[in-house]
Amino acid sequence: MAYLEPAPIKDKENPFESMMSRFHTAAQKLGLDDETYEVLKSPTKQVIVNLPITMDDGTKKVFEGYRVIHSDILGPSKGGVRFDPDVNLDEVKALAAWMTWKCAVVDIPYGGGKGGIKCSPWEMSVGELERLTRAYTQSMYEIFGPDRDIPAPDMGTGPREMAWMMDEYSKAHGRTVNAVVTGKPLVLGGSLGRVEATGRGVMVSTLVALEKLRINPAHATCAIQGFGNVGSNAALLLEERGLKILGISDHTGAYWNDQGIDIQEAIAYRAQNGNNLEGFKGGEMVTNEELLIAGVDVLVPAAKEDVITIQNADKIQAKLIVEGANGPTSFRADNIIHEKGVWVVPDILANAGGVTVSYFEWVQNRLGYKWTRERVNRRSDRIMKEAFERVYHTAQEYGVSMRIASYMVAISKVAETYKYRGGF
Repeated sequence: MAYLEPAPIKDKENPFESMMSRFHTAAQKLGLDDETYEVLKSPTKQVIVNLPITMDDGTKKVFEGYRVIHSDILGPSKGGVRFDPDVNLDEVKALAAWMTWKCAVVDIPYGGGKGGIKCSPWEMSVGELERLTRAYTQSMYEIFGPDRDIPAPDMGTGPREMAWMMDEYSKAHGRTVNAVVTGKPLVLGGSLGRVEATGRGVMVSTLVALEKLRINPAHATCAIQGFGNVGSNAALLLEERGLKILGISDHTGAYWNDQGIDIQEAIAYRAQNGNNLEGFKGGEMVTNEELLIAGVDVLVPAAKEDVITIQNADKIQAKLIVEGANGPTSFRADNIIHEKGVWVVPDILANAGGVTVSYFEWVQNRLGYKWTRERVNRRSDRIMKEAFERVYHTAQEYGVSMRIASYMVAISKVAETYKYRGGF
């Protein structure tokens, strides 16, 4: 193939370059033609907006907002909106591309998008956050739409912000448009099973992987880095299925118990303690770094990007890594992990339970009919298992890691669809 190598990755990895390096490797394995490579690597649309907001003290502050549509080849673009002071265009571009591959790997009819606002939501009042969210929605009237681009919650946002977005978009269209966002409160058309969906997908991926590795879940140990929505739900569901959770962590520190941590107790403590684990007495304190390299069967990184890097990859003792977070393993750490013989269920497969149930929410909104929690769980479990098998067989056929195989499955689906649809 004549396409150019991606830019070399520097010491501090750029998430877009990291994603592109994996995309490039998978495209080479597939023998992707130059034209399709160029189409699939580039975002379709990048929008940057400035949002002047009146703060509670009467002053005006300008916030920068982003929305990147990476692809709409498979269908309307889908992806979260994050409120975080570190949001930048490269990060949003990488996350939008990851959404394209994530939707393709689980075979749902969405392209990939992502949005963000550079802000510190924990320093803002509810009124300020509402004005900011509504202003952002107004600036995206021509981008958002149930058949065009469908936002969802991400870091720093949740059902409340999705309700504001849905309401603002609906006002502009003179009618209630539930299907314009997912992750809404149940009373506004949210789906049962959505809150725990990503964690549930991590659980399903873990159990299928353990079966392939011939490890009995009832005899397996696990550490979970990150105890937010994804990590806590994954921990609870894995514990229910027999795994012993020896370590958990959040930004306040990590907690370890050789006898196993009582996850229900940890979730209850976190809920009563300002949504953090600080002071948790169910285990002794260790560092997050110690947790990542602990001697367990399963490691679930469920916090932020780039926590497994060239600095600690060779010290990882887990037999299986199941990526609950987006991009927790840096590109340069991939080979080290692979050469050690550690199995990795990559982010675009392992945490795709969330977007799968977001798709179900959108379908229910379009139908005007609610599904039971049992139906949602049954269908999402089936989709996750089928996606795992597709990736596993591709990895076996081409002799590549599960990560490269997941990109190959996703890229081949989008490429085939592009060829049927054609360009200009």
